[in-house]
Amino acid sequence: MSPVPVSVMIFTLDEEIHLPRCLDSLAWCDDVVVVDSFSTDRTESICRERGARFVQHRFEGFALQRNWALDNVPLRHDWVLVLDADERVPPELREELSAIARDDPAGVGAYRLRRRFHMWGRWLRYSGLYPSWVVRFVHKARVRYVERGHAETQEVHGETRDLAHDLVDENLKGIDEWFERQNRYSRKDADYELAQGREPLRLRQLLSADPLARRAALKRLTWRLPGRPLAYFLYSYLWKRGLLDGRDGLVFCAMRALYQAMVQIKKYDATRRRSNPGRRA
Repeated sequence: MSPVPVSVMIFTLDEEIHLPRCLDSLAWCDDVVVVDSFSTDRTESICRERGARFVQHRFEGFALQRNWALDNVPLRHDWVLVLDADERVPPELREELSAIARDDPAGVGAYRLRRRFHMWGRWLRYSGLYPSWVVRFVHKARVRYVERGHAETQEVHGETRDLAHDLVDENLKGIDEWFERQNRYSRKDADYELAQGREPLRLRQLLSADPLARRAALKRLTWRLPGRPLAYFLYSYLWKRGLLDGRDGLVFCAMRALYQAMVQIKKYDATRRRSNPGRRA
């Protein structure tokens, strides 16, 4: 097999359960870099056993961590696939990435792809809101990241195109860890929404040809909805047909609706604390 001119960056924190499957799906890559946030499990030893480069940097935010890696880690190739440890690359996606990197299209800064979310040993096609688009294949000199709530968005210098094949996302850490992460993420999203709440909603973005712009506009619209958790549940379970995933779909849609409630409650709490600074909860 000829070398694939693609570098891969994986961002980790205590990912010993996910890393073996992720790294095994990258056996074709000659430049895998793991950017770690000071794990305390076997993350480092797994990386070294499989020949991945291992660097560490204190985590301050997803966008900041990605920008730090692009600025400070020498990469062998111009085109970079950005992964989390619970994701893996199917063979058909590998072939597509290879073809693009070899062609190196002028004027293109990044590629979107669809992510298939797996839980409980299966693909939650409907309740996972497939197709969920994410920008993950980037030219290292044409992309910068910007914090947006608990996640990040991208500033792309050049055109953003779509990939034909999907990335697989399967979390194996279990439900308790999922809720621990949602608790952290909901605080960041609550703070972000409060900070952005004064900006006007641009309804025309709901009709944008860019799926990421449409999703961002839809999220901003939901910030203002009364009964936001119920609205999300009805949207994901009925409109997006999460019910077709059976009982797994029902439970997952309920979990995601609960996340919306967590964000809403934390926004309310922050607002009340600001209006009563001298009173303790």
